[in-house]
Amino acid sequence: MARPEAVAAPLLRGLRGVAAYFRGVMGADAYRKYLEHHEACGHSTAPMNERQFWRERMDRQDTEPQGRCC
Repeated sequence: MARPEAVAAPLLRGLRGVAAYFRGVMGADAYRKYLEHHEACGHSTAPMNERQFWRERMDRQDTEPQGRCC
């Protein structure tokens, strides 16, 4: 009989993968991606804080709507 840990570990990995997928689809990981891009491009200025990032993103979507459901 399989140990509970041996069964639970793959299940938890799968659930984490599903959660990460939905975060990506919903755009919840956009700030993390922005920070990674900002660092990779070697900008000399500090990145926006999270609040500024989301405010700018929402403002940009309002002024330049792109394919979104609502």
